[in-house]
Amino acid sequence: MFYREAGDFKTSYAADNQTFPIRLDRYRYLAVLFAAFAVIPFVIDDYWANAIFVPFLIYAIAAIGLNILVGYCGQLSLGTGGFMAVGAYACYKLMTAFPDVNIVLHILGAGFVTAAVGVLFGLPSLRIKGFYLAVATLAAQFFLVWLFNKVPWFYNYSASGQINAPERTVAGIPVTGPNTEAWAQYLICLVFVVVLAWMARNLTRGTVGRSWMAIRDMDIAAEIIGVNPLKAKLTAFAVSSFYIGIAGALFFAVYLGAVEVGEAFGIQKSFLVLFMIIIGGLGSIFGSFAGAAFMVLLPVLLKNLLVGGMGWPTDLTAHLQLMIVGALIIVFLIAEPHGLAQLWRIGKEKLRLWPFPH
Repeated sequence: MFYREAGDFKTSYAADNQTFPIRLDRYRYLAVLFAAFAVIPFVIDDYWANAIFVPFLIYAIAAIGLNILVGYCGQLSLGTGGFMAVGAYACYKLMTAFPDVNIVLHILGAGFVTAAVGVLFGLPSLRIKGFYLAVATLAAQFFLVWLFNKVPWFYNYSASGQINAPERTVAGIPVTGPNTEAWAQYLICLVFVVVLAWMARNLTRGTVGRSWMAIRDMDIAAEIIGVNPLKAKLTAFAVSSFYIGIAGALFFAVYLGAVEVGEAFGIQKSFLVLFMIIIGGLGSIFGSFAGAAFMVLLPVLLKNLLVGGMGWPTDLTAHLQLMIVGALIIVFLIAEPHGLAQLWRIGKEKLRLWPFPH
């Protein structure tokens, strides 16, 4: 009843297989894009950018990347923080080595460097899987953090061991450095999110995505019917690492501006992104956005409600946040393994039929 689908019919296979086959869904999607590009940049301030919008967009990219590997290809990874660090340090080296090149190319270059590193650490997936692959990627996490700490070349021999993003512009507008406006930070992240989400959606619906899902569901059967496990697994690692590397580059250059690898890209970052896709929904692009929004908004909500409104201690609120996230992960794994994305799909189907029961 809410959707009013009368007269919304398809006359071709392409129309029937499009991402938003229902007209109202397409209108809602376009309305969200219009608000994101034409409304929010004019009303956003530093608090909303730094506390909510920019981290949400960056974590959404990282969650999409990890979801491609874990949700679509079934290869468990605990090295997200390390691969984000690769993207951040690659972007820093490119920014300092080629100061006249556009920052967008630096970020894309950081993604390609991370993709190469991801393929290297993805090679064990050809022999091992499950828990053993998780341990291998966890070793990559610790090794990469150790490497960036111990080799001074990566941070240009800085005495502090930190890397600092120099000011760079796009069309004459600073997007990195201390003079960056909130709307500029937001817009450059938004452009990357829209393009990368569109690419991920098309990849997962095409031949490459189907080969990933075949490997995920049963790799032996997939190999029997002609799916090349070497190609499928390594492309999943490459594409996933490319997305995570771009997220790490944006996290360093646009969001933080200065990072120390152990603090910014430690093991907690890997688990944070993993929790996003578990709560949001494995094997779902929308679930990546939903999980990122939940994990970004939850600490802000608890801080404003409990610390600001009720006067609770900050440490108690932080512990409560961990308890809530842990409880939700258990609930979702038991009751609804497909996460918030599946709840959204169920709710939408109910609205399509309301007020009729079925």
